[in-house]
Amino acid sequence: MLLGNVGQQLDIGDLENAVNEMRGDVAQKDQVDREQGEEIERLKSENHELKLYLATLIRLLVSKGVLKQEEVDATVSAIERT
Repeated sequence: MLLGNVGQQLDIGDLENAVNEMRGDVAQKDQVDREQGEEIERLKSENHELKLYLATLIRLLVSKGVLKQEEVDATVSAIERT
């Protein structure tokens, strides 16, 4: 009977260790997910800002006659086809 209790206690200890390890794994995965989500949001914001800069630059070049609107339209169409 005494050996049975010792064996049972060891099994419970092993189970507790496994549960704690799984909790740690889940916490680490959650942290990675949060960091990746934050990075995705940062990249989305940067992408949006770059689009605004590009649109402003193209409008400026067209308004100064450096580019023709037809050239811009043709380039955009070519890019969209690919």
